[in-house]
Amino acid sequence: MSQDLYELLGVARDADADTIKKAYRKLARQLHPDVNPDEASQERFKQVTAAYEILSDPQKRASYDRGGDPFGGGFGGGQGAGFSFTDIMDAFFGGQGGPGGGGGRGPRPRVRRGQDALIRLEVDLAEAAFGVSRELKVDTAVRCTTCGGDGAAPGSQPVPCETCRGAGEVAHVQRSFLGEIRTLRPCAACRGFGSIIPDPCRECAGDGRVRSRRSLTVKIPAGVDTGTRVQLSEQGEVGPGGGPAGDLYVEIHVAPHPTFSRHGNDLHCTVSVPMTAGALGTTIQMPTLEADLPDAEDAGLETAFELPIPAGTQSGHEVVLRGKGVPGLRGGRGDLVVQVAVETPTRLDPRQEELLRELAAIRGEEQPTGDVRPAHKSVFGRLRDAFTAH
Repeated sequence: MSQDLYELLGVARDADADTIKKAYRKLARQLHPDVNPDEASQERFKQVTAAYEILSDPQKRASYDRGGDPFGGGFGGGQGAGFSFTDIMDAFFGGQGGPGGGGGRGPRPRVRRGQDALIRLEVDLAEAAFGVSRELKVDTAVRCTTCGGDGAAPGSQPVPCETCRGAGEVAHVQRSFLGEIRTLRPCAACRGFGSIIPDPCRECAGDGRVRSRRSLTVKIPAGVDTGTRVQLSEQGEVGPGGGPAGDLYVEIHVAPHPTFSRHGNDLHCTVSVPMTAGALGTTIQMPTLEADLPDAEDAGLETAFELPIPAGTQSGHEVVLRGKGVPGLRGGRGDLVVQVAVETPTRLDPRQEELLRELAAIRGEEQPTGDVRPAHKSVFGRLRDAFTAH
């Protein structure tokens, strides 16, 4: 190979490493045997690859610029041209290789973001409806205060890895029909970091973080429900090397209520009244959800109201009270749905039985025939009847 290596790659003699790499990638895409199988292209591909192998290595490039033989035996010389297989893959696929994948080649960072954390918190229905602040005890990784997160004992610091010389990766050479193929792998001595901590911190064993139990206050907004997650930014696990903390998610679980059941933002409950109250009508004292809040009366909140039961109320009748349900996360408030259950007495003394029989006689109900009606049909049943009629 008598042609000047810089001319082979089409770069100036003072070109930097990035310019040389870009020029090689462009030529490799044009001349690779998989693209141009003719012998002339294959031969030029070998020459270009050999030129890049020299000019991409600072020591070999310096030897070549001084007029020396960077191969120590001429080009070829029975040894085959050496080149980086990773650079060929980069030329075709645009990847960067390197440890960890996806990122640029070189040492991987010791400082990384921590993981998110999740804890579950049980709250009462009133607390979920109107919001509450709770103090939590969380056990997470925090930055080591002894070393400040860098993992080295006080007075010491990480040193460059002697095996990879700070690169975080080492080259492995294999023979192939194209010559020597060089691949880059993470350095086993420093685990790809490019540096070694000779004197790790005794508190965190070089990780830059320790486990700790701490307290924090979480504000639960009004209107949350079971499954709602409240995000606390940067309150999760501190990352390796004292890296930034992840987020903490508080998942809400609403405990069952003895009176109300929740359906979305609506509250449902059942009130039982005796047969006489259903027939004559009455007024029931009903508690509100606000009654469960501490200091509700001092705050001037409505803790109870009178629910009118009209005369002649049938069992199963529903009374809908607008705006007495659960506040929504985005505003508004649901309803309170009260279902009335009219109870029939099961035990009567003689006088009560006598009075009821007298009432039945007055109303002509001594021998009621009953009002027999068809059961409520399903949607499909009604559709079937409609088609049958036609």
